[in-house]
Amino acid sequence: MNKFKKLIQLFCLLFVALFYTSSHAQTANWTEIYPGVWKAIVGKPESYDLLKAAGAQPNKDALSKTEKVSFPFANGGVSLEVSGGKTYLRFPLQKEEQLYGFGLNFQTVHQRGKILELHVDHYGGKDNGRTHAPTPFYVSSNGYGVFINSARYIKVWAGTGVRKDSENFPTPKDRNTDKTWSSRPYSDAVEILVPAEGVEVYVFGGPKPIDAVKRYNLLNGGGYLPPRWGLGFTQRVMTRYTDKDVEKEVNDFKEKGYPLDFVGLEPGWQSKAYPGTFSWDKSRYPDPTSFVKKMKDQGIRLNLWINPYISPDAPFYKEIKPYTGSHTVWLGLVPDFTMAEARKPFFNQLLKDQIERGVSGYKIDEVDGYDYYLWPDAAKFPSGLSAEQMRQTYGLLVQRYSAELYKQRNERTFGLVRASNGGGTSFPYVIYNDYYNHQDFITALINSGFAGVLWTPEVRASKSGEEWLRRFQSNVFSPMAMINAWASGTKPWSYPEVEADVKKFALLRMQMMPYWYSAFARYHFEGMPPFRGMGLEEGFRQDAKVEKLNKVNLEENPYAEAASKEIKDQYMAGDDLLVAPMFAGEKSRKVVLPKGKWYDFYTGEYAGDGEVLDVTPGLDKIPVYVRDGGIVPMMPALLNSPKSNQKVDLEIRYYGNKPGEFKLYDDDGETFNYEKGDFSWRTIRVEKDKSGKVKGSISAAVKGKVNTVGKVTFTAMTK
Repeated sequence: MNKFKKLIQLFCLLFVALFYTSSHAQTANWTEIYPGVWKAIVGKPESYDLLKAAGAQPNKDALSKTEKVSFPFANGGVSLEVSGGKTYLRFPLQKEEQLYGFGLNFQTVHQRGKILELHVDHYGGKDNGRTHAPTPFYVSSNGYGVFINSARYIKVWAGTGVRKDSENFPTPKDRNTDKTWSSRPYSDAVEILVPAEGVEVYVFGGPKPIDAVKRYNLLNGGGYLPPRWGLGFTQRVMTRYTDKDVEKEVNDFKEKGYPLDFVGLEPGWQSKAYPGTFSWDKSRYPDPTSFVKKMKDQGIRLNLWINPYISPDAPFYKEIKPYTGSHTVWLGLVPDFTMAEARKPFFNQLLKDQIERGVSGYKIDEVDGYDYYLWPDAAKFPSGLSAEQMRQTYGLLVQRYSAELYKQRNERTFGLVRASNGGGTSFPYVIYNDYYNHQDFITALINSGFAGVLWTPEVRASKSGEEWLRRFQSNVFSPMAMINAWASGTKPWSYPEVEADVKKFALLRMQMMPYWYSAFARYHFEGMPPFRGMGLEEGFRQDAKVEKLNKVNLEENPYAEAASKEIKDQYMAGDDLLVAPMFAGEKSRKVVLPKGKWYDFYTGEYAGDGEVLDVTPGLDKIPVYVRDGGIVPMMPALLNSPKSNQKVDLEIRYYGNKPGEFKLYDDDGETFNYEKGDFSWRTIRVEKDKSGKVKGSISAAVKGKVNTVGKVTFTAMTK
């Protein structure tokens, strides 16, 4: 009997111990790892996470120079708890606080009140967390950010659940008599569920929202600095084009006077695709080496479409097969890229068959979703990683290891990818998809600045010349100016009624290259997104009323509520430009200007100061405004981007009346020599004297550094 009692007591002690270790709250122990960047470890984080998958290396030098700020949750309210094999996180929210981020969303900028599951997927038309880059990072209008470093499907309640023990518990109201009753009462927290027994959590200080975003980007290594040619114009040709078809198209661009820097070859360049052989189709490209060289001699780079699923006819099929997942995609093997044994044959094939021939980059397709063509969550991988972890990071892995091929050759690349995640900021890829809503493309461009990724509102085809021009105009003010004609065969001149204006904007893209290149340099060195939402702009009116309340039908949905629509169709581009795209069918639109004087980009005329404009720009332009004192360095409208170390003349356009300053970045435009210090920032200053005459200057070239600046002239746009 005594033995039985001792066994019972021992069992009880074990039960209590197990209960204690499986369910307990943790007092957050925040360590400031860089100025304004804090880290906490909850429970036992998994050995594989987003930052490890990406191989992200913080820009320590830039982070160390950032402003020291106080921890944003100094008064408490943060709760971290591990229970039942899952990690629960809770961060406080103030009443008027707005949230941004939680990945590459397409229809909403304000994320407060959302319930999301952050899950890599092809965007399916609804902002529910399933998207190409479900970055688990959010930014508060109060000037801080939070990042959850987990490669799991993460659930988020962004101010939706009301705890019974909340210090800010709302007063219950009678729906029958009180018109202010809400089906979504105020919640004072962001709650996050991570399906793992621990996680790393990072908090980024401000003092402004843009400062938190910059710190996050720098923790990821800073944004990528593309080669100059990557910021030129690109045309993706039809799937089954031959080398002769490509040569003809390149000649057509030149003869018609349209700029072109790189051409994208779609699946037909391979002998087989879906799944792929990653080998040239010799019937279409009989001599790839000569073809690539011929294009490069004309200033044209080549970018190749791939998806990483391997055909039985691939030359390395047998070698890689043991290091692939249990399930296929389109009957192709899925390499486990966390294993060197899988990376070696795959990326060696890209290196030997294409990159050493002079191919300049890749478009990496179908690493995002949908569920019915990617591997299921039941799949197994030889490394032991779960299918879920592989799904969340596969886009990171293919970006990382393909980018390394170019880095090892001291060549910069710039390409396209369908999936990314936290940790991927420093990769040379722009996200795209098959969704084709122009308005939502612009909202995605805005949200890309909160997610640490780049996004292109690509142009494919249109129902009218008007739509074609409107899409093209906004595409010029984006990370990659691209027509994707893989199915349509469209060209810039495909709609004759707007061809002259399309050409004007294509050439404008080239003229603005010094401006774009400097903006991307700031992305790399300082973490400043080159394209970003108005919520990150100082002086912007978050409460500007530009639309009426949404109409709701309570018969159809008794819990629907009217709400003002956020501003999601205008954005900042570089330091000084506000871009407000037009959409097909629109004759006019409203533009919300931040505080301070703003001027028309095209004419230099005064536009307004912190007000809501009602503008009718005409079909030949979209509204673009420059802040007072803004400087836009322009170069001649070349048909190809400047070659390495090529000098170009600059026209410095100056707007408004305030003294202006611009940091012009310069390097060779193609290599990573800037990492060894071979770069310079040259200060451009412009002001008006008492008589209104413009006085401009540019600091001297740095001795021993690259200097691509030729003759410099100054133009006062505001008369």
